[in-house]
Amino acid sequence: MKQVVFKLAELFCGPGGLSLGAIKSRISNKDTLYKIESVWANDIDDNTCKTYIRNIHNGNSANVVCAPVETINFKKVPKFDVLAFGFPCNDFSIVGKQKGFNGKYGPLYTYGVKAMNIHNPKWFIAENVSGLQSANNGEAFKKILEDLRSAGEGYNLTTHLYKFEHYGVPQTRHRVVIIGIRKDLGFDVKVPSPTTVDKPISAKEAIENPPIMGDAYNNEKTRQSRTVIERLKYIPPGKNVWYKGVPENLRLKVKGARMSQIYKRLHPNKPSYTITGSGGGGTHGYHWQENRALTNRERARIQTFPDDFIFEGSKENVRKQIGMAVPPSGAQIIIEAVLKTFAGISYDWIAPKTTNNNGKKS
Repeated sequence: MKQVVFKLAELFCGPGGLSLGAIKSRISNKDTLYKIESVWANDIDDNTCKTYIRNIHNGNSANVVCAPVETINFKKVPKFDVLAFGFPCNDFSIVGKQKGFNGKYGPLYTYGVKAMNIHNPKWFIAENVSGLQSANNGEAFKKILEDLRSAGEGYNLTTHLYKFEHYGVPQTRHRVVIIGIRKDLGFDVKVPSPTTVDKPISAKEAIENPPIMGDAYNNEKTRQSRTVIERLKYIPPGKNVWYKGVPENLRLKVKGARMSQIYKRLHPNKPSYTITGSGGGGTHGYHWQENRALTNRERARIQTFPDDFIFEGSKENVRKQIGMAVPPSGAQIIIEAVLKTFAGISYDWIAPKTTNNNGKKS
């Protein structure tokens, strides 16, 4: 069988959620197999790079550059057909101050544009938080789309706000995904139809089926204080620390803090709430029955990483890697739609939707 192999380069690669989804994507038509091979990646965090090297590049560190993206000479990057970049979302997240372009991380997407200007790949995939759409009163999103559309020799864009719980991910995670196909190729990728709207995968299914083996990597439990254990005893599944049944002496005395995830237990029969990569006490994700925070392996399952995907680094660093990653199974569905487009294979699709800063659909 003939093969079409797209060579993948990735910026801000994280532990490899996007790349894992990409290299697992394989689509065949009558006589041709379409697949993706990772050839180069960059991230700034040492342990994150070690995780990527171990799991995506089979231990070969030659083409994984661990350095600030500002230092990359893109002319020396190996030739690639696909660029992936989940550019840092800190300044676009609705949880933070949403500085947009005025923050430290907001302008980093321009390095993806720079890479495309030099290599002119056949297509790209970019991912960011839903808050990207409203940062800087919506002007940031508009500018980013303009820059991506005009990068290289020009790209046809398909931009969609994916609700990953509708695509088999056991987690309420909403992310903007932008697919760009080079204009001269004459393709427009469609948004694949959701697969689990009516029957989402629950947190319990993800964590317990199959059971996590006792010797699984990254499965260390967090030592909880006596106060936290007592507090969790009063919080039912799906509720947080402000549940009315929590005694006064165990409530948090934090003015204005009503973040729904603080000491929130998962509900066993619903998808998890969004797994995050940082945050202090009460933000680690909590088991629906046991009075404890989730382990990193449990978080990884909710993010759809397989149990043989081993994360390098300290427990807190691994938590960060998992929380910042793209769910591989969600990425695979999106990327397989792109491969089907190149292969000329039809599939069920929906119209792309995003939400502007006024909450209106477009």
